[in-house]
Amino acid sequence: MRTDLHRHLTDPLTGVRNLGILAHVDAGKTTITERVLYVTGATYKRGEVHDGTTVTDFDPQERDRGITIFAAAVSCGWDGHRINLIDTPGHVDFSDEVERSLRVLDGAVAVFDAVAGVEPQSESVWRQADRYGVPRIAFVNKLDRAGADLDTAVESIRERLGAVPLVVQLPIGREEGFTGVVDLLRMRSLVWADGRDTFAEGPVPDALREEAHRRRRLLEEMVAELHPGALEEFCAGPAISARTLTGALRDLTLTGEGLVVLCGSAYRDRGIEPLLDAVVDYLPSPLDVPAVRGVHDGAVVERVADPAAPFAALVFKVSSTATGRLTYLRVYSGTVERGDTVLDGGARRAERIGRILRVQADRHTEVDRAVAGDIVAVVGPKAARTGATLCAPSAPLVFEPPAAADPVVSVAVEVRRSTDADRFASALARLAEEDPSLAVRTDAETGQTVLSGMGELHLEVAVEKIRRAHGLDVAVGRPRAAYRETVVRGVSGLLYRHVKQDGGAGQFAHVVLDVAPLDSAPDAGDGAAEFVFRSAVVGGRVPKEYVRAVEAGCRDALADGPLGGHPVTGLLVTLTDGATHPKDSSEMAFRTAGRLALREALRAATMALLEPVAEVTVTVPDDAVGGVLGDLSARRGHVSGSTVRAGTVVITATVPLAELFGYATRLRSRTHGRGTFTSRPAGYAMVPGAVSDGTARR
Repeated sequence: MRTDLHRHLTDPLTGVRNLGILAHVDAGKTTITERVLYVTGATYKRGEVHDGTTVTDFDPQERDRGITIFAAAVSCGWDGHRINLIDTPGHVDFSDEVERSLRVLDGAVAVFDAVAGVEPQSESVWRQADRYGVPRIAFVNKLDRAGADLDTAVESIRERLGAVPLVVQLPIGREEGFTGVVDLLRMRSLVWADGRDTFAEGPVPDALREEAHRRRRLLEEMVAELHPGALEEFCAGPAISARTLTGALRDLTLTGEGLVVLCGSAYRDRGIEPLLDAVVDYLPSPLDVPAVRGVHDGAVVERVADPAAPFAALVFKVSSTATGRLTYLRVYSGTVERGDTVLDGGARRAERIGRILRVQADRHTEVDRAVAGDIVAVVGPKAARTGATLCAPSAPLVFEPPAAADPVVSVAVEVRRSTDADRFASALARLAEEDPSLAVRTDAETGQTVLSGMGELHLEVAVEKIRRAHGLDVAVGRPRAAYRETVVRGVSGLLYRHVKQDGGAGQFAHVVLDVAPLDSAPDAGDGAAEFVFRSAVVGGRVPKEYVRAVEAGCRDALADGPLGGHPVTGLLVTLTDGATHPKDSSEMAFRTAGRLALREALRAATMALLEPVAEVTVTVPDDAVGGVLGDLSARRGHVSGSTVRAGTVVITATVPLAELFGYATRLRSRTHGRGTFTSRPAGYAMVPGAVSDGTARR
């Protein structure tokens, strides 16, 4: 049933669902979003990815490439509830867009391909959602495809994600014959006929009655094991009521102990209405999630989702449009109205809210106010960056910003006409502002402008955006991997004395450092940390403020390693001793000493080069496996496994990122266009000596 977006909603907060659509590329996220908009009456024509007519993939590059690149927000209404939905990218190169979206979402729908099950990027976005504690339900899509199987997909969810799938539907028909589902909670059939906008409800088909009862009983048993209330009813009577099951499934979804699984075929309009019902029934409203925490003057401050509380919102996206700069907000507490002055809590700068917009992808509807639980765009803030906290000036605080990944691929970029240099610099600055996962720097050795990002496609999209949006003729160099340097064998007791006397106040700092690999200290904290600093100075020989200055100097030295000027990571530095001068010692002197001492220590230590590696999943016809395996081996790949699936072989391998440049073209050539591959970052690995000799210098 369709509902008008502007009809009377239930309680302003309990009636709101802020959710994202998460999945591997090509699992059907955007198609599901389009069908949701159509079914709810927010649009009156089905958009298609292959036709370039979708609402959320509105950027020209998205329509040209047929993939989602930028997270897009839309709103719609269903059964008296407002659903704010963000369609996120599925390609690994744009995982930072997913990260920023997850930071502001209350719930998510994880979409899985009924043929492929859990794919590499499905696993990555699942882990991202785990980090933010986002409750999820699952939708197994494309049940109409050849080879589709709900049970196999569910088993991959159980095995690869460690989730407890609670399947609430049974498909009616297989592959091309898939026509609908059996609702196991209410024991009814929902069948979608071709050409009809809605389903026909009926009894469970005779051929599926026994299987439906078996699966319903299995669902009851699994829920009873996890939920005390359901267990009590399970033990007391012959069955658990649909009402009790619904309540238990909601509780298990909110705690993450269970994963409600639905199924369908979005392209053929089958399964969308039950999915919307599940969003309303199981995913949280802003009132169901814990109070958000911020910091003010070192103290933790909590803000609950209350329109009457002081205003606080997080900026999760910044976009430049033809009509001005849009700042996307998730409002966590309070109310903001058009014309209000708010505070950028981190920068301590006042910003004015000129307009407030309800977002529908690239279309906007102006509203007078936004309240707790809303996701809106505002016009007016001039300098608020992604991750900034906007709050009431009378109640300042700062929220933790979304985590930002380090770029792994770089290219040199320049404009062909020197007269365009200023416009080019402005375009790069705007690009980096809109996408924090892009980094721009000038190479100290060559003077070239270097653009760094999450992958080849990420950089291609960024450069193309400069060409299209700013009309610049840009030349691009070959992509290069972002190498790191690390300590293999450290040094102890390195003494460095910084003394400078030039007529005025002098500088004096004396430090003694121990430098070791970070993994040599089991209690050093997170093994993924790049740097840990400790002080073992006794007797106050180095005051605390100077210890902090030494740490800052050591961090300065991490930017350029001795092997090739690459950033240094995986380092444990201990300040063991030092000395001061009563007049000439200062924080600046100790910071300088820390920087120069660590540089000298790194030159004395045994260093190694690290390179980014990727986990690659290659799907090829079985007659091309030999050639593909040989090619992976030549690229220094380590094959970790392979599975046979319907005439194709899926190969999983770990390959250095530098060896993957141009791999798509090579794979197509070897498999006559039938091979595909996906990849995701898998950290860093030691570069073999023979390779290291040729890649040490940038």
